[in-house]
Amino acid sequence: MTFPMYVAPEQVVREKSEFARKGIARGRSIAAIEYADGVLLLAENPSTALKKISEVYDRIAFAGVGRYNEFELLRKAGIRQADLMGYLYSRDDVNAQAVATMFSEALGAIFSREPKPYEVEVLIAEVGDPNRLYRISYDGTLFDERRVAAIGGKAEVLAENLRKAWKEGLDVEAALAIGKEAFRVAEGRESEGWEAAVLDRTNGRRAFRRLQLSE
Repeated sequence: MTFPMYVAPEQVVREKSEFARKGIARGRSIAAIEYADGVLLLAENPSTALKKISEVYDRIAFAGVGRYNEFELLRKAGIRQADLMGYLYSRDDVNAQAVATMFSEALGAIFSREPKPYEVEVLIAEVGDPNRLYRISYDGTLFDERRVAAIGGKAEVLAENLRKAWKEGLDVEAALAIGKEAFRVAEGRESEGWEAAVLDRTNGRRAFRRLQLSE
């Protein structure tokens, strides 16, 4: 009679975490930076076709790093859930905290129940008073950030550089400048291409707008 091999739960969690972190580390980082009129989302992204930053709802944006197909599934689910919530209740009931909590629950369930965790990190931003920034890790852990946030392989160094350079009252050009410099320092090289968008409160209800950046 043979017995199934026993693996301690701690080892399973440790191996899943290591697997997810390795996948995320291969992805290019994304930063969020508050400025006077809203929130800037900036990603190093040489592709002009595959987008890592998108609108979720009126004043809410999504950004994802890691496996594109996995965070794209999450993004579409988030849009559907936000639309449903706005339809059943009111548009004002759709906020970044509710969307981030949904992603946290989904990633937590996948991490605990599925053999392979999602190799993704997610960033949710909302422009308002105050602005909201939420970071969700591969295991569903939810972080409430202030002023700046970063996800991806170089997130810690990137966020540290952003916190040092950030100051009250930045305009969008200044936010872009400190964001690009923080990426250059964190990566130790010049960027191969940028993807950028803003949630700007002066745009009205639909606050999301993509930026076209020159190298």
